[in-house]
Amino acid sequence: MQATRIIAVRHGETAWNVDTRIQGHLDIPLNETGQWQAQQLAQALADEPIDAIYASDLQRAFATAQAVADATGAPITPETGLRERSFGHFQGRTFAEIEAELPEDARRWRKRDPDYVPEGGESLVMLRERIERTVFALAEKHPGEQVLMVAHGGVLDVLYRLATRQEIQAPRTWQLSNAAINRLLWTPDGLTLVGWADTQHLDNAARDETLA
Repeated sequence: MQATRIIAVRHGETAWNVDTRIQGHLDIPLNETGQWQAQQLAQALADEPIDAIYASDLQRAFATAQAVADATGAPITPETGLRERSFGHFQGRTFAEIEAELPEDARRWRKRDPDYVPEGGESLVMLRERIERTVFALAEKHPGEQVLMVAHGGVLDVLYRLATRQEIQAPRTWQLSNAAINRLLWTPDGLTLVGWADTQHLDNAARDETLA
């Protein structure tokens, strides 16, 4: 079976990213920087052969994906399975507020306890199972093709771990930058990492603006 090439992207920036406020399943829009990042991403991928685009239905991800769809003409499909981890009662709070108001919850979260479930949310194990199931099912539909998947930081973190065979509770040493380009291959044996955290399209554009 031919491999499926996956371009995986975290959505553009939101005001809550800047405020370190937990979004989870709350539907927060892109801020002005995030909209700009989406356009730079679209320009960077405009000449890529993209056969299908799948995006989390949350607007920060879907709007990022829509910019690429407009540039490439590739069909776009909303996919709830690509949503961010549900953080339950953490959602809407900043990191500092969680530390102050829910210290024991904060400790278990910070230590990446794989079975810890924020009240009303998902554990890391639940997230990994959802993302693996969703991404593998989507990739299986496109042997020999390239697809774009636009999602969230937690989703991209799981994909990196699956591709590098790292445990869900292992400390993170890789970047999850907004609108960075990440590349993987999928076969029935699983995911393989090709390239990660390419932000050249954002760095170059920022330099060009400065020079102008």
